[in-house]
Amino acid sequence: MLTLFLKCAFIIWLYATAWYIIALYKKRNDVADIAWGLGYIFICVFLFVTQAHSAIPLLLYVLIVCWGGRLSVYIYLRNKNKAEDFRYRQWREEWGKSFYWRSYLQVFILQGFILLIIISPVIFAASSEPQQWTLFTWAGLGCWLLGFYFQTVGDYQLSVFKRQQKPAGTILQTGLWKYSRHPNYFGELMMWWGIFIIIIPLSGSWYFIISPVTISFLLLFVSGIPLLEKKYDDNPAFEAYKKRTSALIPWPPKS
Repeated sequence: MLTLFLKCAFIIWLYATAWYIIALYKKRNDVADIAWGLGYIFICVFLFVTQAHSAIPLLLYVLIVCWGGRLSVYIYLRNKNKAEDFRYRQWREEWGKSFYWRSYLQVFILQGFILLIIISPVIFAASSEPQQWTLFTWAGLGCWLLGFYFQTVGDYQLSVFKRQQKPAGTILQTGLWKYSRHPNYFGELMMWWGIFIIIIPLSGSWYFIISPVTISFLLLFVSGIPLLEKKYDDNPAFEAYKKRTSALIPWPPKS
């Protein structure tokens, strides 16, 4: 298993370096967002080609390909013909002369390291003895499907809203966004917790709870909700929306 993890780590390093070169050529680091979902697919293809096939790893590959493919296409279409995402543009200005090496380490290599942590349950399943479908498989799959629904529908509703001509500062408050300020993030977490639930019957699986815990921590406290909502500081409409709407878990809004 350790050998397989090291091989995946090496592949991810090459993958991250390649995207760093693309970012330099494009002069925009937000290509890292497109690379994020595709990186998981890349690892799944490697595992499919090099490892023995059994039902659970194959199920995980399919789930990862569906999630990563949809997400990367969505981000590509969202960013197409637009300026570099505000987060990366801000870092470009803040980092000054150290921009090049900090971009490589703090954007691409760090993202690759996080990718390895989050996909670790899939690598673990691929290197384990074959596992039969159990109640955990069905429970995890149900959790994943619910998450995929929330992320896909949430992203679609947001993209439709952004195409409409709205006054500056208007906040999306309909559809899934009526019940959660970040239904797409809720969906993301549900999918990764679902993947972990699927591998629970495997011996030693509890070490890999680090995967959903890591993505939960990042979205809740680091690069997800806090960074995105900071953009709406001093927006009265968002402050009112924030007071009555759940941050993550869908829930009826307060009166």
